[in-house]
Amino acid sequence: MSGGRRAPGRPTRRTALAAGALAAAAATGCAKYGDEGAADPEPPPGAPDAAESSPASPGASGKKPPAGPELARTADIPVGGGKVFGAEKVVVTQPAEGEFKAFSSVCTHQGCTVREVDGGTINCPCHGSRFRVADGAVAGGPAPRPLPPRDIAVRGNSIRLT
Repeated sequence: MSGGRRAPGRPTRRTALAAGALAAAAATGCAKYGDEGAADPEPPPGAPDAAESSPASPGASGKKPPAGPELARTADIPVGGGKVFGAEKVVVTQPAEGEFKAFSSVCTHQGCTVREVDGGTINCPCHGSRFRVADGAVAGGPAPRPLPPRDIAVRGNSIRLT
């Protein structure tokens, strides 16, 4: 280059220096003050373990997360049958007296919502898939897999999703 002209498409020295400074600032800005070089800080004493605070698992304490609002009363679920709760996308069954189960109400065939529980099966209106009230297993139709189980809590006469 001659005459102080830069080649087209090449950044100026000032632009290159500014970009480098910006990258360095961004890299140090991502680290917390005092954590430079620390891989994984220890949790403070008495902090819950990650497994204990996860809503998906009971954790080391063995306690389940608190149950949500009441879904149904036990008297609402017939023995040998069940009830579909559309808004919650769950079906609750009572295969035997006092035994309550819950499953996703989304059919594993093509994602339709099951509509009724009748004759010991949970029935999908779209293509005729049927699932057993006791375990959600496929009893007939094109569904390739059982209905996934859902967690419920039965306390007294109240059934709640957990």
